[in-house]
Amino acid sequence: MCTFDKDKGPGRLMKKGLTLILVGHVNFILGAIVHGNVLRHISKPGQRVSTEYTVTNVISVTSGLLSIATGIIAIVVSRNLHVFKLQIGLIIASFLNALLSAACCTGLLLAISLTVAYDGQPLMLGCNDTNVPINARSPISARCPFDTTRIYDTTLALWIPCALLAAAEVGLSVWCFIVGLALRGLPPCGNSYIKEQLEEKAGRSPHSRRLIGRRINLDA
Repeated sequence: MCTFDKDKGPGRLMKKGLTLILVGHVNFILGAIVHGNVLRHISKPGQRVSTEYTVTNVISVTSGLLSIATGIIAIVVSRNLHVFKLQIGLIIASFLNALLSAACCTGLLLAISLTVAYDGQPLMLGCNDTNVPINARSPISARCPFDTTRIYDTTLALWIPCALLAAAEVGLSVWCFIVGLALRGLPPCGNSYIKEQLEEKAGRSPHSRRLIGRRINLDA
């Protein structure tokens, strides 16, 4: 990544951007499915917001949207490597997306662990369990305002891919972040060779040559 090549690098950066867009869309859709089919029933049981709902409905969806935006920026940068503002935008967007995706992955893994450890009891907070605590593995005696059929299996089946996709977003965002540092010649990619190449290429562009010619004529 720090040895970003000006010939093959743009193609690789574009592929990473397209992958980020695809992963972000899938993660966003999965988060919406979890909310629409499962978690909307338990979003505020007794005016309490469960940890699982917060993590899945807020962080996952936001991470998916930011991944899409980062992927678009990466594609635009791959076609305009020498533009300063785009380089800075790639660095900032990829850094923020890496942090948010890491938080999303960590939160989802925690939610999965808690759900498995308590047999899905947090998923049944909206049910009438005045005498006996009810869990999602045995909701026979539960009186719920929603259908509890396969709520446990469905939630885990969607959360696990979301966690894997969030981990993929972290890796792709870190790659884009390091590429952005390499383009600017910043640590840990302190080699300014790529930056000098891009500046030299921009200086050789037809527009730059026309400006230089005009300046020479004015001086003459």
